[in-house]
Amino acid sequence: MSKNSKEAFLYLLPAAVLFIVFFYWPLLQNIYLSFFSWNMVSPNMTFVGLENFTHILGSAELIKILINTVLFVVIMLILNFVLPYIYSFILGHLVHKWSAFYRSALFLPSTLSLAVASILFLWIYNPLAGPLNIVLGWFSMESPRWFKENYLVIFAICTTIGWKVFGYNLIVMLAASMVAVPKEMIEAAKLENASNWVIFKKIILPMTSSTAIYVFTITVVFGLQYVLVPVNMLTQGGPDQGSSNLVYIIYQYAFTFFQTGRSAAYAVITMVCYLIFLFVKNKYLEKKVYYEN
Repeated sequence: MSKNSKEAFLYLLPAAVLFIVFFYWPLLQNIYLSFFSWNMVSPNMTFVGLENFTHILGSAELIKILINTVLFVVIMLILNFVLPYIYSFILGHLVHKWSAFYRSALFLPSTLSLAVASILFLWIYNPLAGPLNIVLGWFSMESPRWFKENYLVIFAICTTIGWKVFGYNLIVMLAASMVAVPKEMIEAAKLENASNWVIFKKIILPMTSSTAIYVFTITVVFGLQYVLVPVNMLTQGGPDQGSSNLVYIIYQYAFTFFQTGRSAAYAVITMVCYLIFLFVKNKYLEKKVYYEN
């Protein structure tokens, strides 16, 4: 080993040790626990082999959890990827007056915690005295029980998360739109009488695709993790697991049902789903991304 290699190894060693201790070791421990039945209280763990996995994979609960997860992903992508993409183009290239105020106002909710956002939207969606109920009353409409109805509860939780996360994704996409796309190119397209839709489709989308794939990825991965807080505060997975997803079900089995082995098995299944998503992203989506360098 050369001197430079030894120095590089020594520089990387502290980070590698931390990574092994706090990532790979817990990961191996989780896989190990998935083969046992344990309630986190008893000193004894019962080896059950693949029973936790066979029970989960053969249950109707998993189908419902997967459907909920897909719905969460789709709605979150609309709220925190598609809309910020469009708004970044509008604020970056179409709106010139008060643009700084709009950016600040839209970014402000991202500075709040998800706990605060959950309490706020619990009041907004209150079917008896919430402001949304009052607005619906103006049109002689009755407010539904937002957090008590299947599928409707997913939309309500997604809007809570979307309101909090929207501003951050907007600023990231806005920075890409204003830095990666030269204003001269936009002005030249306008001189050729190109419509705003053509400019967005032919110029903005290709040149900001590298940032877009980043926002797309964090929206899917972190967006599903954000679900944990509002679901735990507002619904606890109800009604009848109608608001639970692959992330919350792990917490629920571990700390509500005290079935650690089954929780670990769900964690392994969730990790496999993430790996499939990352494989598809790297295999197919990255090929369509434009990198300037």
